[in-house]
Parts: sequence; C-alpha cells; structure tokens
Amino acid sequence: MTVEQLRTAQEAKPFRRFDICLADGQRIPVPQQDFLWMPREASRTFVVYHEKEAYQVIDPLLVTALDFGNGRSRRNGRRR
Repeated sequence: MTVEQLRTAQEAKPFRRFDICLADGQRIPVPQQDFLWMPREASRTFVVYHEKEAYQVIDPLLVTALDFGNGRSRRNGRRR
C-alpha cells in the first residue's frame, strides 16, 4: 500500500469511511477525513486518531488493504 493510495481514500469527495487492514490482521477504522494524518513530504509513517486523544502511528508497509465495507460498521475487527 502506498501513501498516495491512502491520501486518495482520505481526500475522496464524498468521503467514505474505511478500515485500514494491517498485516497482523488488525483493522483500524477511519470514520472521518480528520482522523487520518499524513505529512505532505515523504514519510515512513502516518497517524490515525481515535476517540479520547488516543492515536496510532503506522508504517504504510504494514498496510495490506483498505476496506470500504459498503457502510457496515465494525467493532474490534469483527462484523456485528
């Protein structure tokens, strides 16, 4: 996965929520554009913010897919 692919998903009009799928099976929800931050200059990491001031710093090389899930909500990586 490239940073440009992530940026394209983030900047889509209209924005569609998606999950970032990592190599270890973890799924990280991106419910709004503002929850994902990537520096404009070349970088080896990006940040996904969560509620209550929590965040994760992620290496794009660990991202295996972006799952747009057709609007289904997810909790802890499991379908409801």
